[in-house]
Amino acid sequence: MVNAARRRIGALIALFFLFVQASATDIAPTDKPPTWQPPAPLKQVPLWPDGLKIARPPVTGPELLRDDAIVENVTRPTMTIYPPNGENTGATVVVFPGGGFRVLAMSGEGTEICDWLTKKGVTCVLLKYRVPTSGPQWDGSCNCRREPKVHMALQDAQRAIALLRQRATDLHIDPHKIGVIGFSAGGNMVADVSNAARAYAPVDDADKGDPRPDFSVALYPGRLWEGKGVKLNPTLHVTSMTPPTFLLQAQDDPVDNVRNSITYYLALTDAGVPAEIHLYARGGHAFGLRKPELPLGVWPVLVEKWMRSIDMLPRSPR
Repeated sequence: MVNAARRRIGALIALFFLFVQASATDIAPTDKPPTWQPPAPLKQVPLWPDGLKIARPPVTGPELLRDDAIVENVTRPTMTIYPPNGENTGATVVVFPGGGFRVLAMSGEGTEICDWLTKKGVTCVLLKYRVPTSGPQWDGSCNCRREPKVHMALQDAQRAIALLRQRATDLHIDPHKIGVIGFSAGGNMVADVSNAARAYAPVDDADKGDPRPDFSVALYPGRLWEGKGVKLNPTLHVTSMTPPTFLLQAQDDPVDNVRNSITYYLALTDAGVPAEIHLYARGGHAFGLRKPELPLGVWPVLVEKWMRSIDMLPRSPR
């Protein structure tokens, strides 16, 4: 009897451990980390040819989507093309999400912007550029600006514009009506791509064209101003070739001082570049389309009117 009881207890213990092992297997993380994907049937288009060695940011792990909105550790940059709803105006806008060159805010400064633009008959191209440390950084340890050895974000922006111009016929877009819009760090990219020479050696026929946009929109841009007064970031070289530019920022921005927009605007006007600036008392930072109750909430209407005034959209709505 004792031996039989022991055998039954031993069998129960063995079954218990088998159950625990099976349960652990069931809950073990076997899936890859979630990554950002555009809504079906849209697809991400790689910016660079397969096999081409490009600079790799100092990532801490695989690409990761956090909180369904923030993308981290991007080593494979892509663009996603959102076709216009209704009649195609021929205009295209490439969207640079912000994120301090550390992450990408792909929702509030990405997909939501494309939803607005496509309703206006504009082709929207959402850029997923390399991060982190792919653009100028502010280092709090030395209270100084640090430039990356390779401006990966600028390279990705220029490459996207080059590919769009090359594929304009297939995409049903006007190669002379390709603009950019950026937010915060993306606003810094707007200024960079509007003024910089090509930041990489040409890799194929797409790179034979001009990598500058035809028009630019920067909202609450960063790192365009430094020091006191209105001193322009010395890495920017504004000329008469800089495209028409629209700037908008709030005075109470706690992240990027409003002088970023003011300083860049003055540099544009000094160079004879058509520029428009809108400053507001309230709005903070990273508002995107999410503060319609404030006076600055009308900015999409202002941008649309401005695009019509520079003939990037039809003068009268169709």
